Formats: sequence, structure tokens, C-alpha cells
Amino acid sequence: MVDGSSYLYRAYHAMPDLTTSSGETTGAIYGVINMLRRQMKEHPSDYLVVVFDAPGKTFRDDIYPAYKANRPPMPNDLRSQIEPTHDVIQAMGIPLLSVAAVEADDVIGTLSTTATAMAIDTDIMSGDKDFAQLVGKRVRLIDSMKGETYDTAGIKVRFGVEPEQIVDYLTLVGDAVDNVPGVPKVGPKTATRWLETYRTLDNLVAHAEEIKGKVGDNLRQSLEQLPLSRQLVTIKTDVELEVTPKDLRQSTPDDDRLRALFSRLEFKTWLSELGGTNSVDTHSPEVDYTIILDEKSLRQWIKRLSKAGVFSLDTETTSLDTLCAELVGISFTDRAGEGAYLPLAHDYVGAPLQVSLDYALTCLRPLLEDPKIGKIGQNLKYDRSVLQNYGIDL
Repeated sequence: MVDGSSYLYRAYHAMPDLTTSSGETTGAIYGVINMLRRQMKEHPSDYLVVVFDAPGKTFRDDIYPAYKANRPPMPNDLRSQIEPTHDVIQAMGIPLLSVAAVEADDVIGTLSTTATAMAIDTDIMSGDKDFAQLVGKRVRLIDSMKGETYDTAGIKVRFGVEPEQIVDYLTLVGDAVDNVPGVPKVGPKTATRWLETYRTLDNLVAHAEEIKGKVGDNLRQSLEQLPLSRQLVTIKTDVELEVTPKDLRQSTPDDDRLRALFSRLEFKTWLSELGGTNSVDTHSPEVDYTIILDEKSLRQWIKRLSKAGVFSLDTETTSLDTLCAELVGISFTDRAGEGAYLPLAHDYVGAPLQVSLDYALTCLRPLLEDPKIGKIGQNLKYDRSVLQNYGIDL
């Protein structure tokens, strides 16, 4: 079971801004399908479903209007890629689900619970920590971006609590991304310690007077709000669905439809695999884009760019105003069709672990400040001003 919405956001924020010759944005589409193809190769199964959030509000918005209020609206260039992403997935013969008034998490929660009752093993593909509450004897959580697979023991190692304690854990720490209030000043360590001692949130609440200090005061002041937070972080397992896990068998891909889609989207490698040709540009080079997520890869790219003698770069920031722009990533390339993106401050659901900003800038400083190495960009004046805010003289 693939958390399609998580994949979509990951791909959008991680992939370069790919566009077709006609101007259609395709980076997120390519990223989602590429991740799906990899998962199908690494975890082959006759049964597979990709679940997306449906448009519109959910029951969580009804019970708490401020739910996810901190999130910016979906960018238009991401919204435009949803329908073609769905089209490709369905043409691949993969079942796709989207249910109104609930989130993709709730659909996956219902399907995985039903599968367990039917003695069917389930893998959930997502980087969303909320799914940890579903892990059990027959359910695993796989975070493909980190290359981690979590069973019940793995959840205990990662969070310090058992899967059945995850809801209480999330209730206590809250979720800034989804704007779910927790107990002020209570982080993972405190929540874990409390649940080790009291086992459940209800038992902790019953013994709230025993908690000393300011954090104890915060807990007691939060007692009325905790039931709401628990309801918000609890994944539903009883959504009314028109399918069961046994209905989610992959069907034969529609090669003709895929050829048409890949041709329009100019995914030349996948088109050639189907024996098709790209009528737009059959001679354009293949692309090889890399996402730098670890220190070793960063050092390798710095070495490569240093040897190149000249390279192109582009900063990704939070604003066009250089006085307040915060750096969230940098793209590099030293040749056509190849490049790398270094995410530095991506903060969204399912965001992968990234190289720390301080470490990255320390490593990049000699390269960026070396006057003997040429730099090319579409707006280097802006890039230079942003980097100067971080003490780097491009």
C-alpha cells in the first residue's frame, strides 16, 4: 500500500523543475512513477494500491478548523501534475484509491486492518511517522527514501515506544506540520519516559498530579485539549470502502495508453522500453538527476565540480526578497543532462533526512568562493546576495 500523497510531495520538492517542450510541468510525475517502479522491483507483489488524499476537507477539519492551518496552499504547478500522475498509475495497471472526507492515511489504515483480519501481510510505503501506529505482526512500514523497514521491534527502536503507544506518543508531542497541539515543552524524550512509566495516556492523565515541575504544570493545563489531539492523530480503521484487499490485484498494463502518456510527457527512456518513439525529440539526451541526502555524496559532488573548473548553480529559497530569503536547497550541474539537488531545509510530510545546513555550507564554502572555478546561473546576483546572508562570498 503506497501513500501516494506522500510520494507526490516528496517528488515535487526533491525533483528538478522538469518541463516538456510544450511547457507541461512533469518533475513530480516523473518522481512518483520512478519511486513506484523501484518499489515494484524491490518488493514485487501481485497486489498493490496507491492511495491519494481526495480534494476537499476531511472530518478532521470539521472537528478542528485549525487542522493543517500552517500549511501553505498546494502550488499550482504541483496541482496540475496530480491528474497525469493518476493517469500513468492507472495505465500501469495499478489500483488507485481516493476517498472523500478522509485522508489517504485512513484508507490505508482501514485496508491494512482488514488485511490483517484476513491473515494477509501488508507493507505500507511511506515516510509518514503516523503510520507507525498501524505496524503489527502482519504490517510493516517501509520508508523508501531512507531505505528503512520497520516492524514492531523497529518502531520501538525508532520511537522508544511500542506501536500500540504511538497514538499516545503523538498526542503528547503534537505535530507542528499538521498544527496538532501537544503538551507544551514535551518532546520525544519526555513523552517516551512518561509512557515507559505509565504505559498509556489515560493512565498518565490519571496520575497527572505526580508529574513535577513546569512540564507537569503544562500537562495539567493541557488535559482538556488532549482528547482532541488524540482524535486528530488517530488513523481511522473503519472507513467504508467499496473494495477489500483481495480486490487490489494489479492488472495488465495498458501499453498503448502508456506510450501515449510517456510520449506527451517526454519520458523517453520509459517510452523506449515500450518500443515507442518520442515524436517531439528523438535525439535529445537522457537525463540523470541526483538528490544529495548524505555527507559522502555531497563531498563527491564537490570534488567533481572542483575538477570541472566551471559549473552552473541555482539556489532554492523561501522568498524573492534577498533580505528575508532563507536557503532551502541548491542545484548543481557541470554538464548537460546531469545534475544534483541538495535539499537543506525541506520541512513537509515525509521529508527525507537531509545534510545539515551548517555542514553543507562549511563544505561548499571553498568551492563557491574559489575565484578560479567559474560559476554560471540564470540570476547569480540574487544567488550571491542569498549566500552572502550565510557568510559565503560567491
